[in-house]
Amino acid sequence: MKSRVPQRVVVVGAGAVGLSCAWFLQEHGAEVTVLDRSGVGAAASWGNAGYVIPAMAAPLPEPALLRAGVRGLLTPGSPLAMSRRVSASTLAFLAGFARNSTGARWRRGLAALAPLGHGAIPAFDDLLAGGVAADVREETLRIGFTAGEDTSGIEHELLAAREVGQHVSYRTTAGHEAPFSHRVEQVLHLEDQRFVEPGPFLDALAASVRERGGEIVDGALVRSVGFGPRGLQADTWAGTPHRADAVVLATGTWLPELARPFGVRVPVQSGHGYSCTVALDEPVTSAVYLPGVRVAMTPYGDRLRVTGIMDVAGRDAPFDRRRLDSVLRSIHPLIDGADFSDVRDPWIGARPLTPDGLPLIGRTKVDSVHIAGGHGMYGVTHAPVTGKLLARQVMTGIAQHELGPFDPLR
Repeated sequence: MKSRVPQRVVVVGAGAVGLSCAWFLQEHGAEVTVLDRSGVGAAASWGNAGYVIPAMAAPLPEPALLRAGVRGLLTPGSPLAMSRRVSASTLAFLAGFARNSTGARWRRGLAALAPLGHGAIPAFDDLLAGGVAADVREETLRIGFTAGEDTSGIEHELLAAREVGQHVSYRTTAGHEAPFSHRVEQVLHLEDQRFVEPGPFLDALAASVRERGGEIVDGALVRSVGFGPRGLQADTWAGTPHRADAVVLATGTWLPELARPFGVRVPVQSGHGYSCTVALDEPVTSAVYLPGVRVAMTPYGDRLRVTGIMDVAGRDAPFDRRRLDSVLRSIHPLIDGADFSDVRDPWIGARPLTPDGLPLIGRTKVDSVHIAGGHGMYGVTHAPVTGKLLARQVMTGIAQHELGPFDPLR
């Protein structure tokens, strides 16, 4: 146990995970400064689907996805693809991903994630009760299957999640329903889930951090974290150093550069996703998913946000309109009432992936430097519970057993 409680904490990264860490650190009385290279939610957080689905938050490496990934490399327009330019770090990631893509390792990873799943929705409730003016909607996630597809794969994952203690409630119905077209012949209704509009949610979370005395500095590109004459500090490329008693690194796919000097060797790979919004004849009120084409859809005001693609590429890969068009083509025959000529809000974001599909949460080899990242496709789902558990560990010095499998030094 630490003899001295941190008073001043710097959080590097203003995405969902970083802002959640900042908010819960404030719950423990910390004075918090958040530094971000761009601004609130500018990277992977802003344009994602906004699902809060602990029942489906499973490790990405598994045998079926590995097979699909290999096929995708040979299939133009596949929802899974890899850049032709492969770096040494990407090769290390792919080797680790393949090694972890076994049924046994997937089940162990699912069990490791279960405590985060248990705490995910209660942590959102904590934010709302604490004054975060966000719209977190409780809805049923509707998963659509066409002829020739069946529910067995999804049901296998859901039943496995139930076996490790997750709350899982679902039912299936026959026949299509809006916004699905007649080609969607079966729908699985996953109940008691949540979703948010990521942009407004992050704005509300940032506003709450500021209202409680926190500082969020946009355009603050941190070049290093280390010790200066006055102790621990975060150095940016412009401005004076930000002194701290503790630092939390929550920089998504940019994590390795800052974390490596502190003993973190787990590769963090960019998995780019694309999204946009389209107009609908009739608004939808719940989130929907098409597993056959791996596309998620959520309400976005009076429009529909469409999110898909997993491109394993460099984190600064440029926006490729052809990849977004491939997402829209894949859902065109499966969705009724969408105006695909009215496409707005095109976006690309880099999800931070780890070889074992588990996030990096906890202290480094330097006790005052902590990591919160590598959440893959479930950054929004697990952001508040990550912030809650890590803040408690940072401020009390007591290891949280739920975070054991996510040791950044593993």
